[in-house]
Amino acid sequence: MEPALKFILDNLFYVAMALISGGMLLWQTVKGTGANQLSPQEATLLINRADAIVLDIRNVDEWNAGHISGARHIALDQLERQISTLEKLKTTPLIVVCQSGGRSGSACGILKKHGFEKIYNLAGGLIAWRDAGFPVTSK
Repeated sequence: MEPALKFILDNLFYVAMALISGGMLLWQTVKGTGANQLSPQEATLLINRADAIVLDIRNVDEWNAGHISGARHIALDQLERQISTLEKLKTTPLIVVCQSGGRSGSACGILKKHGFEKIYNLAGGLIAWRDAGFPVTSK
């Protein structure tokens, strides 16, 4: 028997797990969110240099507990209904923020579907923003 085939048969469970996990990673890459990931530092540069708008898609309680100064707030469950309020920003850089970076990926997909061109996802969300030592406000 060929050595490679013997190895696969002897380690079938591990080979299957490697293929499954690799497939899941590939799916996430192919599917994507329609947005580039930004660190808090990169987001700050984009805000300062390109007048990017921060769009916070967290729920009202999360927003009231603290948000990035100057951010606009539209909860994710309201985004489709309120997309018209953002129409004039289709060519403006938008940095989408949630608590940890997961929900904002969905919001980026919605924005891309509606023709927004410059969409960025804050990797790690507001948690990463705070961990980087950047300020939040509750006003």
